[in-house]
Amino acid sequence: MDEATWDYIVVGSGAGGGTVAARLAESGMRVLVLEAGSDPKSQPASNSAAWYDVPAFHPFASEDPTTAWNFYVRHYADSAIQARDPKLTGAGILYPRAGTLGGCTAHNAMILIRPHDSDWNGIAAITGDPTWRAPAMAHYWNKLSSWLGTESPVPLAGLLDNQLRDVLLRTATALSSPLAGILRILDGLADPNDPAVAHRTDPQLCFLPLTTLRNTRIGARERLLAVQARFPDRLHIECDAHVTQILLDKSNRATGVAWRKGEKLYRASPIARQSPGTPRTSLANREVILAGGSFNTPQLLMLSGIGHAQELARHKIALRIDLPGVGRNLQDRYEIGVVNRMAEHWEGLRDARFSMQDRLYRKWKNTRAGMYISNGGAMAVTLASAPGKTDPDLICLAFLSRFTGYYPGYAQDIASHTNYLTWAVLKAHTNNRAGTLHLRSADPLDPPDINFRYFAEGSDTDNDDLRAVVTGLRLVRKITATLKRDGTIAAEEFPGDATDTDEALAQYASDTAWGHHASGTCAIGPMGSGGVLDSQFNVYGTTGLRVVDASVFPRIPGFFIASAVYMAAEKAADVILSHAR
Repeated sequence: MDEATWDYIVVGSGAGGGTVAARLAESGMRVLVLEAGSDPKSQPASNSAAWYDVPAFHPFASEDPTTAWNFYVRHYADSAIQARDPKLTGAGILYPRAGTLGGCTAHNAMILIRPHDSDWNGIAAITGDPTWRAPAMAHYWNKLSSWLGTESPVPLAGLLDNQLRDVLLRTATALSSPLAGILRILDGLADPNDPAVAHRTDPQLCFLPLTTLRNTRIGARERLLAVQARFPDRLHIECDAHVTQILLDKSNRATGVAWRKGEKLYRASPIARQSPGTPRTSLANREVILAGGSFNTPQLLMLSGIGHAQELARHKIALRIDLPGVGRNLQDRYEIGVVNRMAEHWEGLRDARFSMQDRLYRKWKNTRAGMYISNGGAMAVTLASAPGKTDPDLICLAFLSRFTGYYPGYAQDIASHTNYLTWAVLKAHTNNRAGTLHLRSADPLDPPDINFRYFAEGSDTDNDDLRAVVTGLRLVRKITATLKRDGTIAAEEFPGDATDTDEALAQYASDTAWGHHASGTCAIGPMGSGGVLDSQFNVYGTTGLRVVDASVFPRIPGFFIASAVYMAAEKAADVILSHAR
């Protein structure tokens, strides 16, 4: 393990690291994957395997203490403004990440929606690299689909009880969808990845494609393990391996990494151990590829002397490369919930206890059928928030649950309330790029200090994001209006009917919004404009060091970021292999 036997070392095993490592190994390279967490399905004394596998259990997967990394972040620097968020704890706002094999593909909601062409064309424009243009990137969507694919929720239409079917039909009516469109939806044919739907800016009612295989979660973990089984001499996956430093020679060439062997070393783990781990070193003949995500990759760069000179000096870290963009440009979605309490419990969830003892779980286990094949999403609406936008920038998702964002214990709250309908308004293509990530200390086991600087504190000076969110809130209230009038909805609990003016809805959004798609902290782009990487994923000022994860995007892409990370990683593998040849 300590010898220079590896062509490539990949730090992290999520959508970025897992994909690029698998591709390199398939192409004949010797690859070491270092993952700080363990395999979520290797915990015989826990429920982790079920939390991982069952689509309906994804909230519990994100709160599973054996795999969770719980970051506590700020949305605002102003403590008085921050205090208005009911999700605030003494440590901050919970931001769930996964320290486990497969990264956040091990706990996400499995939604896979293709990025918009403008996401790729934007990178091509700022870099002058035409290989990033949408027509070239389409190849990687096809490559991704060949191994990951999606199971459209065709079976869900068969699960629709009369109550849910009625809600769906009345939703379509509220949106003035034609009857033929409604029938297509009930047959499972309305797909947001369909080119005929994807770029429509008027409201489109659709289901959510899920990354499941036979109604079981599939992600980067399965990709890695399948390649390891085929090429055990080429791909080695070392779990419980927390990387603490990139090793650079005198010319700033990455030669390997220092890491520590041990379980639950990182203090983001809710069951972190008071142990520094066992020091180890691994060397790479060709390159080191960082894929730790938008929080851990910039942290590792800074710990290795790559970052803003003043930031490093503050923590007495020897400067190797002054790269001010590291940890800047932090972006996310805004997501806000309209939470409705139904007059009756959902028929399909009457027996739901979200445990391995209930009837619905036994049905899923024995037949891979029933309500637990769903992630809880009943339907979605995509649309543009204002005239003149070339792509839809809102997706409103209906969940059969009570969901107000992330806080300790949120998963159990969802399980305890089976008579709720939450419409989550998600703002894509956000304009705010003012978020920051700073080191909390020079200790590599300390999580960083993260502030997203929402809304008024951010860089969206035109308030386009906030206006868009209010548009989304207005739309979902239009959808639920008839359900309120006839008593199907007993009450809108949040924000509540009294919150009715645009100003009041904007305040509600500012106070309660959350996110879960952090990106941009090691952005591709010109170094003089805050870029950290060139168009081929290379870290400026180094050789043999690349970044391949959600941190690479100069602007946050698409609706759900997993698809963009998977596609960028497929491209990165081609770039790396071309360089090797």
